[in-house]
Amino acid sequence: MALLGLYDRSLIGRASRAALTYEDAAGVTTSWTFGELEARSNRVAAVLRARGLRAGDRLALYLVNQPAFIDLWLACVKLGVIVVPINVLYREREIAHIVHDAAPVAVVTTAEQAALLPADTVPWDVGTLGQEAESASDARPAVHADSETPAALVYTSGTTGASKGAILTHGNFAANALALVQAWEVTADDRYLAVLPLFHVHGLANGVHLWLLSGCHMTLVERFAQERAADWFLTHRPTLFFGVPTMFVRLLALPEDTAREIGAHMRLFVSGSAPLPAPVLEAFRARYGQVILERYGMTETLMNVSNPYHGERRAGTVGFPLPMTAVRLVNEAGEDVPDGTSGELLVRGPHVCAGYWRRPEATAAAFQGGWFRTGDVGVRAADGYITLEGRRSDLIISGGFNIYPREIEELLTELPGVREAAVVGVKDAVRGEVPVAYLVCDDTVAVDRLASTLRAQIASFKVPRAFVRVDGLPRTALGKVQRHLLPPWTLSSAATDA
Repeated sequence: MALLGLYDRSLIGRASRAALTYEDAAGVTTSWTFGELEARSNRVAAVLRARGLRAGDRLALYLVNQPAFIDLWLACVKLGVIVVPINVLYREREIAHIVHDAAPVAVVTTAEQAALLPADTVPWDVGTLGQEAESASDARPAVHADSETPAALVYTSGTTGASKGAILTHGNFAANALALVQAWEVTADDRYLAVLPLFHVHGLANGVHLWLLSGCHMTLVERFAQERAADWFLTHRPTLFFGVPTMFVRLLALPEDTAREIGAHMRLFVSGSAPLPAPVLEAFRARYGQVILERYGMTETLMNVSNPYHGERRAGTVGFPLPMTAVRLVNEAGEDVPDGTSGELLVRGPHVCAGYWRRPEATAAAFQGGWFRTGDVGVRAADGYITLEGRRSDLIISGGFNIYPREIEELLTELPGVREAAVVGVKDAVRGEVPVAYLVCDDTVAVDRLASTLRAQIASFKVPRAFVRVDGLPRTALGKVQRHLLPPWTLSSAATDA
């Protein structure tokens, strides 16, 4: 099924209903009905078509949360244009790889952010597009699409450090949203507070699509801010909130009476993108009177598993397979393991991506007999609850963002005097994990300046918290770094604390 048919339950069927409220950085709010969003996105589609975009073309969005992101997403769906969302924390090195790989017609961004784009990129100013749309036709374009039509290329790094574009189709987004609306009982009476970045599948595939399918009201803000969170919850009175563990840790800092008031009108808190520590779930239950629902997904598959809406939300677990999703746990030989035994999670269903953009070998390696290999290791209890135990890769998840060590290691070893580098994840009470770099380097290397050097080239969340000098990296006979044998990091062992 094409997405537009599902969206029309709200864009047309609830045209007069309040749909979206945007609160800007100054606290000023603007609101639209679903019918107004339909007309706005049609006008944006007319502008994109006038600029030469056609079905199958790619358009990159390098934008913070704002109504224009919603307009552009809807317009691209209507035109059959493939959206390439780019993390706004990315810098030229990371952006260059994505735009050269996806080859978008242009990158929609702001004048300020355009300065971060590679020199050969075509920037389209988001403000200018909006001005052109004001006088454009609001007639909906007629472009055929079905469940196999690509809707987005969302880039996620692999264990080799090579960023790959997961091809997410109309059917992937539709199946994911239909499953979650059913599993979490989202209705038009809900009010969703959207703080997650729309460039991420957590905010886009889950939040935006549950909003459009259910017809609930969405309040959109630019980004999560702890100092403004209480006002958002008390003013907009949401019933739904999706976040990452770091956000829930920070919400625990709100006064107890405020937390109780917020909890009284909330229906569902959902956590994902990184493991939720059991103590955080319990502390949140005590403070807010609400049990956070933890679920598990990934860019290539969207959502796979969720704790139940009704029934026990078991701390430390991610629950059961969602509707239309099948899950296996297998050993190295690809054989199913019994309950209570660790195995790699394989998933299958209509939500699984169509493969990687222009990466046939990577696509073939990701699938095993029609099942997608997640690379995550877990164990299933006798009553079906699945617990994640770790990753086959060396992935680090910090504050809900994925960090792949190889990318940082390669950048470090490009620096003069750095001979070898190994990056590992270290547990952190707020962010879940933070990266720490171990370096074999000359004495001339100023490790206290490495953090600032890296911040100019990669996103801030990827910059190692510390840089530790070592005489050598422990390796196997075949030369593979044995990360688990690196000395444990402490403040006293760090040459610099970034």
